[in-house]
Amino acid sequence: MKKMLMNPFTILLMVALTSYACSSKFPGFDKSATGLYYKIYSVSTDTVKAKTGDFVSLDMKYSTEGDSVLFDSKVGMGGQPIRFQLPPSDFGGDLYEGIRMLSPGDSAEFIINADSLFTVTFKMPTRPEFIDSNSFLKFYVTLRAAESLADMESKEKEMLNAYLATNGITAEPLESGLYYIETVPGTGKAMEPGDKVSFNFDLYLTDGSQVFSSKQRGEPMQLTCGKPFDTPGFDEGIALMKKGGQAKLIVPSAIGFGSTGRGAIVPPFSTLVYDVEVISIMTASEFEKEQEKEKKEKEVQSEAAKQQEAGKLNAYLKKNNITVNPSPTGLYYIEKEKGTGAKAESGKKVKVHYTGTLLDGTKFDSSLDRNEAFSFTLGQGQVIRGWEEGIAMMNVGGKATLIVPSSIGYEDRSMGLIQPYSTLVFDVELIDVE
Repeated sequence: MKKMLMNPFTILLMVALTSYACSSKFPGFDKSATGLYYKIYSVSTDTVKAKTGDFVSLDMKYSTEGDSVLFDSKVGMGGQPIRFQLPPSDFGGDLYEGIRMLSPGDSAEFIINADSLFTVTFKMPTRPEFIDSNSFLKFYVTLRAAESLADMESKEKEMLNAYLATNGITAEPLESGLYYIETVPGTGKAMEPGDKVSFNFDLYLTDGSQVFSSKQRGEPMQLTCGKPFDTPGFDEGIALMKKGGQAKLIVPSAIGFGSTGRGAIVPPFSTLVYDVEVISIMTASEFEKEQEKEKKEKEVQSEAAKQQEAGKLNAYLKKNNITVNPSPTGLYYIEKEKGTGAKAESGKKVKVHYTGTLLDGTKFDSSLDRNEAFSFTLGQGQVIRGWEEGIAMMNVGGKATLIVPSSIGYEDRSMGLIQPYSTLVFDVELIDVE
């Protein structure tokens, strides 16, 4: 991964903003020599301030003068802090200058000139029309940590040594720094460039936090030997394995995600621990033959499902004493409770609660389980055709069952529990029409 040094807020700030005129003075704020307005809310006992080049971790919220919040890291990032390497200032009075005023534990508010933010930090040839030279943004920042490069590298080494000691690992690292620990020897030939490899892996940090699991994902991963897949350390380690083999790969950040980490999940300078199992290794030609075989098998299964769908649907209707006639498209619309509110019409935004099941009763989705109604615009092709037709028959407050044959559902597509040519049953309630 490339080291991020500049403009870490670009993605966060490129949203629609509300411009506003600002007076020449901000009551209650101090002003630095460069023109930065700031107000310190809390001061910690730590007196060491953040410096350019430090790796900082902070909570941040920014808003308009009227306190209309545009972003809040505690909400938008699931409570995780923003992490980045503090760059030099882009202009006098920018946010980076404000962060350098803080020590870990300090909180402050900064007022930043929006014109300079867009034209200097974002290097836009012209500022957006809604931004003028008198526009400002208000930033609320709490600095959690500020550590130098040497501090971060030292901390990683300490955590790695503690992990090795705790787990009784005495193996020496390879020249790259990778610790390769074979737990179950594999059989068969060694991997060669171009081979197709099927494998499972669990990824952890040295503190035991799980980052990812292909087993929980429900299906193995695949890669081509010799082509980058994940971190350099992982790519090096798996290439040493054979079919059926299991190994632990301990990957320091220098051959992992480096000084940037990976979002909120993997902090900068994190050693990674992979538990890997190689399921199969095939040459490119063997892989192509296997893929063709699987494709034919799926085509046979799909054709059988297509032929059986009508019989399964008729059996379901008979078992549940459903006697309503289908619409010309094949939709069975069974009204459970008549709505008395606004009618759902094409072009209007509708909000519904629903539960979807297969004919055998298997539930594949439900907005009720998430406690969050589903919204979409009717008539815009945002949902399957059976929904477009069925919801359009309803009024707010109404409840109905939609029996949707695959021809107006997902047809020959596989959607997790929904296999090709599956008739679907939806219990729906129309909550609102806008």
